[in-house]
Amino acid sequence: MVKRKPSDLKIVLAQPRGFCAGVVRAIDIVERALAHYGAPIYVRHEIVHNRHVVEGLEAKGARFVEDLSEIPDGAVTIFSAHGVSQAVADEARRRGLPTLDATCPLVTKVHNQSRRYVAQGRILVLIGHAGHPEVEGTLGQIEGEAYLVQNEAEVEALPLAADAPIAYVTQTTLSVDDTRSIIAALQRRFADVVGPETRDICYATQNRQAAVRELSRVADVILVVGARNSSNSNRLREIGEEAGVPSYLVADGSEVDPAWVQDAAVVGLTAGASAPEVLVDDVIAALGRVGPIHVSVLPGLEETISFRLPAEMASV
Repeated sequence: MVKRKPSDLKIVLAQPRGFCAGVVRAIDIVERALAHYGAPIYVRHEIVHNRHVVEGLEAKGARFVEDLSEIPDGAVTIFSAHGVSQAVADEARRRGLPTLDATCPLVTKVHNQSRRYVAQGRILVLIGHAGHPEVEGTLGQIEGEAYLVQNEAEVEALPLAADAPIAYVTQTTLSVDDTRSIIAALQRRFADVVGPETRDICYATQNRQAAVRELSRVADVILVVGARNSSNSNRLREIGEEAGVPSYLVADGSEVDPAWVQDAAVVGLTAGASAPEVLVDDVIAALGRVGPIHVSVLPGLEETISFRLPAEMASV
């Protein structure tokens, strides 16, 4: 690594980075609901995995809860971008809670695919991370035999016959690269396996991971802006490490350690899909306090995808 002079710290921003269309839509739903119905609005689980976003919405009157029992009767209730199980939706309906669904449309697509596969008589295998709210919500949408696998070893351990009809779906915060080896293991183990086309994988996850791989070609150090409980942000950091570049996950500029960049000529900077650009700016400001900086953007995809709001929110 080149020893840098105080005047030449280069910061290269990944493109794309930060908010995806599903996150923008979810936050918009909460903000419109607050403006239309007034505070408080109750949201089951963090709307997205970022404390800065959550605290900003709390300041406007949103209340985040983990269980519907924490929501008063009659209160407007929003389901987070990660989606919920059918049992949660049924409980909200039983209680008569007015609900708005901020589930990312790509997560909803996985729910629909899963139900179709089960209706065809297939055993569902979900590739994802145990305990993640999206995984819990997806498994909770299924009325039939379903299994969660996180790696190839868990595929081998599935208590199923080799000729069992299998269908797989994936957590949306995993990319084609994340799931390729697990899908291959399923195809080796079982004779009858179907699953969605690779184009059905979350575009935002795939694009941000590809951008970090490009960033790793030019950076001496990579900083990923994101929350500790953000699956996609953690994976971005891991990809940088896998490419041989020291990589760190930071919530904001206050977590930047000057020692990480003291010998670096180029710092690569990206953000997870639930991290707002203001936090990227905060990290840039923190690096600017270490010494003079020059900021540029790595050429990459310009995302133009947007998702429609729920019908009941269109005129709000």
